[in-house]
Amino acid sequence: MSVTTTWLRLGELRPARDPGIAEVAQAEPAGELSRWFYEEVGRDYAWTDRSGWSDADWEAWAPGVETWVLTVGGERAGYFELRREDGVEVRSFGLLSAFHGRGLGGWLLTVALRRAQELGDPVWLHTCTLDGPAALPNYLARGMVPYRTEITGVR
Repeated sequence: MSVTTTWLRLGELRPARDPGIAEVAQAEPAGELSRWFYEEVGRDYAWTDRSGWSDADWEAWAPGVETWVLTVGGERAGYFELRREDGVEVRSFGLLSAFHGRGLGGWLLTVALRRAQELGDPVWLHTCTLDGPAALPNYLARGMVPYRTEITGVR
């Protein structure tokens, strides 16, 4: 089985409608929080590149990213992490599966891209065919433009 990875840069931002049921706030850097979201969101999508990280690795990671948490009714619903590298990378992004289909993904991505634009340019990310089926369509709908693709074996 092959995996297609697509890199995208932000062109003209096309914001999604605010669903009016959620809040997004920046979290203090914490390896435990980053690890929790990475494992919970990535569980269904073969996010494995950090699966061998120790607690110390996660604690070293956390100060290098901005972590933002989406909540609905006070419950964690999703997150994104931004990292300044060759511009601003949306390094991690996703919703917990219980919150799929509520119009939150497009809005959370809008929030992430606006914040990334405040931090620098270009704004970019990468996704692959192991990610959720709504990932690439959401990125394209928000104005992200593919600039590179790569096909590899299973990671």
